[in-house]
Amino acid sequence: MAALSSTGAVVEIADAAPRVSKSPSPWVRGPVWDGFWILSALWLAPIILWLAHGYSNPESSPLDLLYFGLTALFWIGHRLSSTYLAYCTEAYRPLLRAQPIRFVVLPLLVTAACFAVFLPADSALPWTREERLIGLAIVDYAWVTYHFASQHFGALSLYRARSERGSCVHTRRLDRFFAVTVGGVLVLVADILAGTVAYQDEWIDRWPFAAWIVSAQNGIRSGAIFVLFIATAVMLFAEARAARWSLPRVLYVVGIAVMVGLALRPRSLFLFLVIWTSQHWILATGLGSQTPSAEVAPRHGIVRNVFHKLNVRPWAVVLFLMMLSVVLLPLFEVEANWETGTYYGDRIFGVIATQLRTSSWVPALVALGFATGFIHYLLDRNVYRMSDPQVRAAARGLVGNTSKISRTECLSS
Repeated sequence: MAALSSTGAVVEIADAAPRVSKSPSPWVRGPVWDGFWILSALWLAPIILWLAHGYSNPESSPLDLLYFGLTALFWIGHRLSSTYLAYCTEAYRPLLRAQPIRFVVLPLLVTAACFAVFLPADSALPWTREERLIGLAIVDYAWVTYHFASQHFGALSLYRARSERGSCVHTRRLDRFFAVTVGGVLVLVADILAGTVAYQDEWIDRWPFAAWIVSAQNGIRSGAIFVLFIATAVMLFAEARAARWSLPRVLYVVGIAVMVGLALRPRSLFLFLVIWTSQHWILATGLGSQTPSAEVAPRHGIVRNVFHKLNVRPWAVVLFLMMLSVVLLPLFEVEANWETGTYYGDRIFGVIATQLRTSSWVPALVALGFATGFIHYLLDRNVYRMSDPQVRAAARGLVGNTSKISRTECLSS
């Protein structure tokens, strides 16, 4: 999910005007905006439990309708949000010229590699398309699990910087430990116990101790819940002892704990899938809409001016990403390759979506899906790499003046 400014600069600002400088708000934009976009787990959890209440199979409950709406509006939009920031904003245009390897060369290489993997026929390479799909799906699963954990670390880091504790190395390490352990390792444990890891039978079930995991799953689940409780308690205790504690950080930690707690419940992993993915999508969309809001107007270019008028209005960016998400849903569901379950694109586009999954375009669409996913992971890291002064300047619509008071990485999603 590094330094925001030099140590000397931090000391100089803190010593020069401790009483004149106004402390920044602990919120990114305010309790209402943050509550919806960043702290969404807190309102998603009760809604999800309410909609699934009384149904033996949550996937047949009204919760499925909610997930359909959230998927249609946020899934693809969130995936393209970092790409939009990199290539469609004036804020990040200087970075394309200054860092072409990160922002241009690597994304092009990833795209070319994905198409090179999937376009050749079964006999053209040593592995069939199905075997190639399984291999990349496993890589994607591992990467996306780390990606989710990194986003949680980034959100905690953003609030840490806004509470003027960005230079606290101990808190930063605690944030990373919590994000990786709870948001990464425990989620992997829950997926393994539920048998929902991508192509689990192709790799995890072949581990020497796989049989033991199945026989001891109740004990493993109890141990994971205990770890979740202790890790959450440590985070909240450390926050309570801080000289400048942060309510948003407390709420975000509680939100992660609630989500992972749902994952470790044996009833249904669908509840966790809905809240875990939806929270990630909503957070990414919210941050993406706010990040370029302080960019300067371009001097020329009709298209650039149109995008600029969009970028300085966060609500307009959100609507644009939502429209992209709906329109592109059937294209990217081809790559999803559900073994069971519903293709939500069918509910909107009907036979068009169905025909896409059986057309000759399937290899290209699968390659496109994996390429955009991998590029999303790369560009998310690049556009929120707050150790870079140029990135901080580009993202000042999101970080505001926190770069003046903090020397710790603010986002690392």
